[in-house]
Amino acid sequence: MTQDDNIGTLQTKPLPDDPIPLPQRLADNDGLGLCQAILFDLDGTLADTAPDLVAAVNKMRYDRGLEMRPLEALRPFASAGAHGLLSGAFEIGPEHHDFAAMRDEFLANYEADLCIETTLFRGIAELLDQLDERGVRWGIVTNKLTRLSVPLVGLLGLDTRAGCLVCGNTTPHSKPHPAPLLYAAELLDTAPERIVYVGDDLRDVQAGFAAGMITVAAAYGYCGDDIPPRRWHANHVVDTPEELQQLLHDIG
Repeated sequence: MTQDDNIGTLQTKPLPDDPIPLPQRLADNDGLGLCQAILFDLDGTLADTAPDLVAAVNKMRYDRGLEMRPLEALRPFASAGAHGLLSGAFEIGPEHHDFAAMRDEFLANYEADLCIETTLFRGIAELLDQLDERGVRWGIVTNKLTRLSVPLVGLLGLDTRAGCLVCGNTTPHSKPHPAPLLYAAELLDTAPERIVYVGDDLRDVQAGFAAGMITVAAAYGYCGDDIPPRRWHANHVVDTPEELQQLLHDIG
């Protein structure tokens, strides 16, 4: 499965780069029962990629003679990719003069050992099996770059199963902009309001809201370390993949 890296400019409203809480959603009138397809974030939602992401940034610390940091200390930064991991491990951001070079170094480390300890979260394999058995269309929308997403999804055995894979550089904008989700809806040939989007970051909920989709916050994921998932105002919040399975039982 391959995706074009550029698809032209979609007609969507721009969103701010920094996620902000969304207006309160009404869970008893969210249209979940009318949905026909499901989109998932990748890191922290379908797959526990934190061990390999943290290993990549810890290699950078080791190469600089610094003490490596524990997985659990850096785990909350994993959903934010290179930006988050470099912030957590070195306390630097894009404004730092070494950020671009360090980002390239991090990505090279990660690409070299992409799927060493990465696994699907417990219960996700069973959930996807059930969706496939019921003929429910599902896909993946991630901010991870295409060069990393495509091989990782293949190594996880999901490349021939997912109805689409939209990456961080597939559309002109990444989440929290709705463009990646709207493009995924086109690929699944399903109206956005008939799609559920599941993610473990506020930006996922923000993007889903802007795209007009039903949003589910995966509180079992990385979720950052600022605003807790129950304050994101997603339509639904699940604490385990098993709860997600129950929630999605009637989709399709």
